[in-house]
Amino acid sequence: MLFTELLKIAWQSLIANKFRTILTMLGIIIGVSAVIAMVSVGMGVRKNVTDSISRLGSNMLVVMSGSSNRGGVRGGAGSVTTLTYDDAMAIKDKIKNVAYVSPTAQTSSQVVYGHENWSTTVTGVIPEYVAIQSLSMQSGIFFTEHDVEVRNRVAVIGTTVATNLFDTVNPVGKKIRIGNAPYTVIGLLKSKGQSGGGQDQDDVVLIPLTTAQERLLGITHVRSINVQVADADKMDEVQANIEKLLRQRHRIRAGTDDDFNVRNLTSLMETMTETTTMITLLLGSIAGISLVVGGIGIMNIMMVSVTERTREIGIRKAIGATYNSIMLQFLIESTMISILGGIIGIIFGVGLAQAISKFGNFTTVISSLSIVASFGFSLFVGIFFGMLPARKAARLDPIDALRYE
Repeated sequence: MLFTELLKIAWQSLIANKFRTILTMLGIIIGVSAVIAMVSVGMGVRKNVTDSISRLGSNMLVVMSGSSNRGGVRGGAGSVTTLTYDDAMAIKDKIKNVAYVSPTAQTSSQVVYGHENWSTTVTGVIPEYVAIQSLSMQSGIFFTEHDVEVRNRVAVIGTTVATNLFDTVNPVGKKIRIGNAPYTVIGLLKSKGQSGGGQDQDDVVLIPLTTAQERLLGITHVRSINVQVADADKMDEVQANIEKLLRQRHRIRAGTDDDFNVRNLTSLMETMTETTTMITLLLGSIAGISLVVGGIGIMNIMMVSVTERTREIGIRKAIGATYNSIMLQFLIESTMISILGGIIGIIFGVGLAQAISKFGNFTTVISSLSIVASFGFSLFVGIFFGMLPARKAARLDPIDALRYE
């Protein structure tokens, strides 16, 4: 019964000073909404990065040609041509726990259909590339091993290329020109969207590897070798075995640098996840500072309230109110401010996160954990910063309080 009465008194006190109560809650509202919005942005960044790396293929290793070092100037990865199709087949045949292997050869080229043309990336691959990259067909088929063996001029295109060359017309069966040579479009890939780096993954033309090497580029080497590992727990082991095998095949002496690089996308994903988690925590912490500021505001206003109600406190203590009941009354008031501010802050925070996602063309992930954590912290702030004013009120001498003007 006493607690119900204290709740009623606290509510009446807040209603009697509406404007002051709203200003006090504002710090909590801003703090809670900022935490939810910033954490949503941080988790959205992590999701974008994770999805982008996942689109490249699961359990994937990428073997790249090494870098040149001439005249003291070191070139970038791929500046020397050291990898071959036979290297890829050796990895597939001799390394355990390898599910799929696809060497690639890549170039930028102008693709022409009728009066339309489009500059895009043309990549030579083998059929296993589909499984490695988790590709799926929207229409038509992917080329076969036979197409690779006989160097057929066939192509599978992404949706961006299809839109720019064919508009709404189904491209399957149509003839396009790549490097002044005709190619038959036999398949259209389903859209994969943009990568985390903003690269359009649908702006691509895939052709048989041998066709790219001999008919388009006139080369015998490959640009990279994509390797999908059968078991995620074997990634490091497979990577070490690939490095050992290629050093043997390339006759690299001990103590000499490799002429290739092996990139572990699983390790990259773990690193990026750790980085984005730190960014999320940083954003949440910065936003959380406003909650602390809001708590200081609560303490300030409650101290003013104690001063204004000194005579009321004296009267209540004179008629028998205990230390605990006076303290509980003011704690309830500060807690009610935090609860109301927290609820309104959650509504604003979720709305802000959704607005960023809708109008800012940016993915946000609203986490229930961030909502619960920010609300719980706001409640703690209300209790913690309400404690000092409540103790001050409860320790007032009733005689001095009654004399207060």
